[in-house]
Amino acid sequence: WFQNEITITAPSRGCHLITSEVNKAIKSDMSSIKIGMANFFIQHTSASLTINENADPDVRRDMEVALNKLVPGEWTKDGTFLHTMEGEDDMPGHVKS
Repeated sequence: WFQNEITITAPSRGCHLITSEVNKAIKSDMSSIKIGMANFFIQHTSASLTINENADPDVRRDMEVALNKLVPGEWTKDGTFLHTMEGEDDMPGHVKS
């Protein structure tokens, strides 16, 4: 049984790779692991985790474009969303996550 905590500070809104941070956190345990499962718990209401292939960097860009089309930021300004007290990007962030 191994447990590690990782703190990620995203440089901006959007889709970000965290593979290197995960690898750093488990590096010292890797030689002891023969088979296993990873569980991730995100302690933020406007964050989510997706697992995507990383061969093409366009995947992250396309994911963000698709999410922004599904939940346009304008919805905060046009009255679609009532919850706006935490900023214009808060409610779209909740829906996207």
